[in-house]
Amino acid sequence: MRLAELSRRSGVPTATIKYYLREGLLPPGHRVTATQAEYDDAHLQRLRLVRALVQVGRVPIASAREVLTALEDDSLDHNSRLGTAVWALPHGPESTADDAAEDAARHTVDALLERLGWQHAQGYGAESPAYRMLVTAVGTLARLGYPCDVADLAPYARAGRQLADADLDLIERYESPDEQLEAAVALTVLYEPVLLSLRRMAQAEESNRRYGQETSGE
Repeated sequence: MRLAELSRRSGVPTATIKYYLREGLLPPGHRVTATQAEYDDAHLQRLRLVRALVQVGRVPIASAREVLTALEDDSLDHNSRLGTAVWALPHGPESTADDAAEDAARHTVDALLERLGWQHAQGYGAESPAYRMLVTAVGTLARLGYPCDVADLAPYARAGRQLADADLDLIERYESPDEQLEAAVALTVLYEPVLLSLRRMAQAEESNRRYGQETSGE
């Protein structure tokens, strides 16, 4: 397909596609003349992923380029490629504090991982951006005086484990390793607002169950 058709089928303006090409987010088309190129379904699939990352997930261009580079690294096994790609996604702000609360937060997170038996997470430790983000969150909770010990965090970890099963079940609907990797990145980004909205809706439902007027008999 030519650029105009790629734009029509993807819903991405031609100017944006050209920008993605310049930034290396989309591989060049197959040159047919000095001024024209053709694109195929692989370009269409990659373009949809780029749009999901940049427009929906608000992933910076540089980070999106890292994700796509990881997806193309054939020297890594499937699990490592998936992990590298997801690690490249934004994980939220990391703390710059170096105080008692931050140190206690690291001990809490380590104790949580030990209780859960999450040996993979324990092995990577602070190399993992998710680990560092969790330490930052726990440290902030501690400074503000909110519950954040291992017993408080464990239910969230167990819920996260169940969500991971659901994530991988979705990813495995795709047949090829490359499709699974792209799905892992896209679904990680696109399902986070789904999780946030469902959690808040569930909070409202439970609050109404506990405290709503219909439970008071009035």
